[in-house]
Amino acid sequence: MTTVRNHDIATLRQLDMAHHLPAQSSYALQQQLGGSRVITHARGCTITDGEGHSLLDGMAGLWCVNVGYGREELAEVARTQMLELPFYNTFFRTATPPPIELAARLAGLLGGNLQHVFFNNSGSESNDTVFRLVRTYWALKGQPQRTVFISRRNAYHGSTVASASLGGMDFMHVQGGMPIPGVEHVMQPYHFGEGFGEDPESFAARAAAAIEERILAVGPENVAAFIGEPVQGAGGVIIPPPTYWQRVEAICRKYGILLVSDEVICGFGRLGAWFGFQHFGFTPDIVSMAKGLSSGYLPISATGVSREIVETLRASGEEFTHGYTYSGHPVCAAVALRNLDIIEREDLVGRTARDTGPYLAAALAERLAPHPLVGEARSLGLIGAVEIVAEKGTNRRHGKGGQAAPVVRDHCIARGLMVRAVRDTIVMSPPLVISHAEIDQLVDTIKAALDAAQAELATL
Repeated sequence: MTTVRNHDIATLRQLDMAHHLPAQSSYALQQQLGGSRVITHARGCTITDGEGHSLLDGMAGLWCVNVGYGREELAEVARTQMLELPFYNTFFRTATPPPIELAARLAGLLGGNLQHVFFNNSGSESNDTVFRLVRTYWALKGQPQRTVFISRRNAYHGSTVASASLGGMDFMHVQGGMPIPGVEHVMQPYHFGEGFGEDPESFAARAAAAIEERILAVGPENVAAFIGEPVQGAGGVIIPPPTYWQRVEAICRKYGILLVSDEVICGFGRLGAWFGFQHFGFTPDIVSMAKGLSSGYLPISATGVSREIVETLRASGEEFTHGYTYSGHPVCAAVALRNLDIIEREDLVGRTARDTGPYLAAALAERLAPHPLVGEARSLGLIGAVEIVAEKGTNRRHGKGGQAAPVVRDHCIARGLMVRAVRDTIVMSPPLVISHAEIDQLVDTIKAALDAAQAELATL
């Protein structure tokens, strides 16, 4: 067991305020609160902060720690690789063993024509690669006018300029002059929010038809690709109706448009399949991956690419002038390989599909769905959401909307559970190693938090 260091938390919080700019944060709030909550150590599905508070991590870090915390073999494989070769780049026709082996491993998991892999450092960079790759492909095909991407409102594809533009979150677009030209956004397949009371099949048809309508409005000859998350994670765990993805794929094939599956959250077992596209039964041309690839132990992402796209690049004889210093970093790739070993050895994908995923779904249905504040409790595999409403049987929100979930989230954290608030939705994505007892704790804590928040929400 690793010894936990005795940190000076007061000093760390002061330094945090003085020098550290956390990601996706209000720096005024950081200062107001006297610094960030400092997480010092973790084991299994539990994180612990510097003040000794332990919390069940219902978010697997940031949708990523699939194999749980404290895996000593991942630390050991990193140490071994660092001593052998800590770094070399993949520029100028060079490579190292781990990324070559990892690319082959991923090709086997992706299957079909998705036999090529480009490595990056984050999900955002993976989708930046998608942006560059798709436009390059069409230019080499003699159709340089095909530059337009179609995405969905409320989608999240990253934080770089290109990936945030591909995403459909307005609050991100207002900073930095986004979206950049060439990205169109259509309705999301959010049945509870945008099709309440509508037959799921007709809603699926309407949501898919919005894509075709935008293709025709822009001109099919100008559209390069459609990009979507199998399940929209940061958007609020938006699980599409069953036939939605088949309809989307048919539309893309009809107009010869590339189909991109953003698997940054859904990949590596989260939905009970290795990838979300496998669960929903569609075939993408490109797949972006990150998070669960290394279970967050080291930063690495990947972009899976079809044979046809790579053959076009090869036939052109041109260089693909894109990449990063740390693309295919040998230590990160070595850790990712061992992480995949763990997922396979412990059958975490199968366990999610057959055991823990159904157990979570049943617990949400039995203990949270009947709550007077819950409009819907939904899940797929080990990702889920609880919609908070002002009136049972409707999707009417408290106050002006968007205020309820942060209140409930704070009650959850005070009771030892880390979850995330997305507008009026509590979302969860626990490690794939979570036990039945821990799922019970997660669900019961949300219920207690809803009970505690009821009076406060009534005043909004």
